[in-house]
Amino acid sequence: MFSFSSPQTIHFGRGQSQQAASIAKGFGETVLLIHGANAKRAEWLVTSCRDAGLTIKTMACQNEPSLPDIERALGGLQGFRPAVVIGLGGGSVIDFAKALAALIPCAGPALSYLEVVGDGRPLDASPIPMIAMPTTAGTGAEVTKNAVISVPERGLKVSLRDPRMIPQIAIVDAGLMQGAPQHVTLAAGLDAVTQVIEPYLSIKSNLMTDAICRAAIPVGLRELRAVVENDAPDAWDAMAWVSTCGGLALANAGLGAVHGFAGVIGGKTNAPHGEVCGTLLPAVLESHLRKAEEHTDIHGRLSWVLEQIDTHFAMGRKGEGLIELRLWSTTLGLRSLKELGLSSGDYGAVADAAVKASSMKGNPFSLTHLDLIEILRAAS
Repeated sequence: MFSFSSPQTIHFGRGQSQQAASIAKGFGETVLLIHGANAKRAEWLVTSCRDAGLTIKTMACQNEPSLPDIERALGGLQGFRPAVVIGLGGGSVIDFAKALAALIPCAGPALSYLEVVGDGRPLDASPIPMIAMPTTAGTGAEVTKNAVISVPERGLKVSLRDPRMIPQIAIVDAGLMQGAPQHVTLAAGLDAVTQVIEPYLSIKSNLMTDAICRAAIPVGLRELRAVVENDAPDAWDAMAWVSTCGGLALANAGLGAVHGFAGVIGGKTNAPHGEVCGTLLPAVLESHLRKAEEHTDIHGRLSWVLEQIDTHFAMGRKGEGLIELRLWSTTLGLRSLKELGLSSGDYGAVADAAVKASSMKGNPFSLTHLDLIEILRAAS
């Protein structure tokens, strides 16, 4: 028995972004467009919306969204109630848009709706309809039911979460993604791969998420090199699909220790989420391998995942894939946790906070404080 949540519609493929304005008009006449730091990259969509007769207000998301950013944005939007919110950008932009779409109709302070640091209060009303248009292949935020928000005064990243926060429409067009800087593509690609591996190993996996992950894991591992090293169009199309698969999977099966750590480390160091996930993934899988008992379901799942990594990063040499994946990633600039700003003196506090993270609830093994410290050491 399981439930499965997803957008009403996913428009996938090159050129699909050209119908964004006409889709937006189906919700009403006013649009709030959230874009990234460079407003010029959104000019085509602003023009398209105006040509369609829509009234549009734009707002930039400069960094990963924080609680102060959201509070300022809500204050600036007083008196403006859009019919639809569009998020055009990476995972941070889409999360910012999802948070605003959820909170504009709410009467309480933003903090009260956040997990961990707030009350986790349910939304007072349904969010404003949203169209998500990712420009990176990594987070899968276009199909998930939460927004990750940093709370600087607590040194944490937490979620605003509600099943109704899944965007009504996801437009996944690899043409919006190709050409990103290599370090961005690397971090996002590793995040995409992590987000199909962790739901497959999660204790909350189900038949639907298993089918999605089994299909996507080999593709993500196979295409990662081509996307990062060659900016290959076909590989981008494939990685865009893997990223969306990861979002669907994690929204319905949860994640694991990589993401349990990532929110805490990201809140403490302000390091990019995908980079944190990429450097943690081999260490977490090695931890799983030490704990998995032969002939159990999780051992079979983990063995299959490791076989895929061996195939695509070690030419099939058994047991060498994780080493080669780590070497390839670091050669291309992926930083260790130490290089990202996490010192050994932080390990204890990070371990204590990570064990309480919602993502940790899906981890296939219960991890002791020592287990958590060992993972941090291995990733540093």
